[in-house]
Amino acid sequence: MAHIAIITTSFPVDDSGAESAGSFVADFAQELGARARVTVLAPGPENSEGRRGRCAVRFFRVPRLPLSLLNPLNPADWPAISGTLLGGMKALDELHLNQPCDHLFALWALPSGFWARRVMKQSGVSYSVWALGSDIWSLGRLPYIRTVLKKVLKDSRCCFADGYRLREEVEILSGRGCCFLPSARRLDKAGKNEMREQPPYRLAFLGRWHPNKGVDLLMEALARLADDEWRGIAEIRIHGGGPLAELVVASAGRLKKAGRPVVTGGYLDKNQAAELILWADYLLIPSRIESIPVIYSDAVQCGTPVIAMPAGDLPVLLGKYNTGILAAETSSRAFHRAIGDALKSSPSEFNSGMHQARQIFDMVKIVDRFLEYARIEDTAPVPCDSERVV
Repeated sequence: MAHIAIITTSFPVDDSGAESAGSFVADFAQELGARARVTVLAPGPENSEGRRGRCAVRFFRVPRLPLSLLNPLNPADWPAISGTLLGGMKALDELHLNQPCDHLFALWALPSGFWARRVMKQSGVSYSVWALGSDIWSLGRLPYIRTVLKKVLKDSRCCFADGYRLREEVEILSGRGCCFLPSARRLDKAGKNEMREQPPYRLAFLGRWHPNKGVDLLMEALARLADDEWRGIAEIRIHGGGPLAELVVASAGRLKKAGRPVVTGGYLDKNQAAELILWADYLLIPSRIESIPVIYSDAVQCGTPVIAMPAGDLPVLLGKYNTGILAAETSSRAFHRAIGDALKSSPSEFNSGMHQARQIFDMVKIVDRFLEYARIEDTAPVPCDSERVV
């Protein structure tokens, strides 16, 4: 049985739910573990190793978590970035030396792909890369890092991206084919939502309280709702955490003082997240920047329609599958109008679209596609069929 190392900067150290991408990686690793021997290598607060279900998991110590908050443009972060790069390289070298790998799967292009490419150059073991939006849209804008990123993508066995637009940009940057591979979590309680047929409706938001996720735009949109619109809302639950926590708590406090049914809470683990999404009649996705957010695939699995900003691939998905209501533009005014439109609609109108979209986010099919294109026993780069989807 082939030994595949998943090298990732997104893997849950605990069950707090603070890293939804990490939860997705854990589910992917478990499904892949049914077909291959899998070792997950990820950053953690301490060096440790053990097993989780079908996979071996090795954490290597890094100076600071989460890595997503480290900024290469901030000199104060350079020591932590340097320590992380060195720690990851050493950990992967030790893993491959003691337990030789047949293939390395880097999640995401940087820094995981950088570490994988280095081992490939030294020992010849093949690697694949799953690109993240921040790889291309943030790090890819920095001149030196862009050069490194291009080499990582170009030298891989196969490139993957979890969005349509992202896939196209990976192809432009790397000069080679890139396969669409959606990201999704496996929710055990999926598909059991019993939505209300008429208002008042239950609305929910779950995610990082960060400008990219648009939680500030959400709070502004809620402040714009008129009395008659609030009568169409039974309750709004806003869960998560992050750098905009002070803004969210203050905004929610003002709404509560005005008698609005707004509840805030922290991050949720996967089961709690499923319960929240199944409770809701509409899930709110006010993001400024996205590819295909994991929370969207969560909503599709649960059969809960969304109210979304036109970020990333959401306009394509909502247009093709009719899985919710799309704001006309990325602004609090437009999101306010989209909420108003939802309050005049019935969530059951989107049931058919939800059923169709659910097929894209099937974890078994996602892993099948990875194995089909990674072709671990081969050595030549794979000419990905970028038009084909799961």
